[in-house]
Amino acid sequence: MLKIGVLGLGNIAQKAYLPVMAAMQDQYEFHLTTRNAEKRAKLAAMYGFQHTHATLEELIDTKPDAVFVHTPTQTHGAIIKQLLLAGIHVYVDKPVATDLQVVQNLYDLAAARHLLLTCGFNRRFAPFNQELKALPDKRLIVAEKVREAGGQDPETAVFDLMIHMVDTGLFLLDEPLADATGRIVTTDSGALAQGYLTVQTAHEQLQVVTNMYGGVNLEQVTVQTAQQRAMVTDLSTKTVLTTAEQLTTSFPDWTPTLEKRGFAPLIRAFLTAVATHGENPVAPSSAITSHAVCRHLLSD
Repeated sequence: MLKIGVLGLGNIAQKAYLPVMAAMQDQYEFHLTTRNAEKRAKLAAMYGFQHTHATLEELIDTKPDAVFVHTPTQTHGAIIKQLLLAGIHVYVDKPVATDLQVVQNLYDLAAARHLLLTCGFNRRFAPFNQELKALPDKRLIVAEKVREAGGQDPETAVFDLMIHMVDTGLFLLDEPLADATGRIVTTDSGALAQGYLTVQTAHEQLQVVTNMYGGVNLEQVTVQTAQQRAMVTDLSTKTVLTTAEQLTTSFPDWTPTLEKRGFAPLIRAFLTAVATHGENPVAPSSAITSHAVCRHLLSD
């Protein structure tokens, strides 16, 4: 049975990962790791995990096959490097890092050691987004994220929030990038107000919009093809418009949220790749491009 580490047991790990992993304990041996002894004991008891550790060094000593990294972004670089040098596959929450050179160096190290470094771009694996990806003859893609009220500085907002829509939009494109331009608008206090990105390919155009002060919390992706217009809202409904009809599809009531949002499919894909020595479910070149576009957006 493969041994899988989980480093960092904060909000994202508790909400998006541990519930999925708890149901896979007949396939994998999970090792929870955090310095917080109370949290460690509580979560292990809640989900029935049998193995816990206090430090990364303790976890590495158990020789895990792979580790999920859910620690703060500023710690990613050093942790990922330590794990890769120990011969361990790595899954990490986005972003891998905010420094593009660090991102490139880590992917280079993973490649040199024939290891997976997988970035947690879950929206690529959301079922309705997968259906958008399968549409032929795309012409216009609009990926929009709206927040009721922001408050984050531009770098934090772009790499914490906007990167999701940047990556989703780039994932939906079917042709190589030909040109990309962006714009950052800030408030008087220096917080991100809006972020805009325009990407062109030979036949497609992508618009990414992040509005941090929009009075509503909304995520919407629209794809216009030569035959139809399809829109996914909050990853949970899909609406297709043609001349003849408008059809809206929702998930069955019993579909788990983590399936709809792509976390469960991505977790399974990564663990399968580890077990079978398969391909990275989030291609390194595409992950690097999403980080690069965000970095350049902030630099323009």
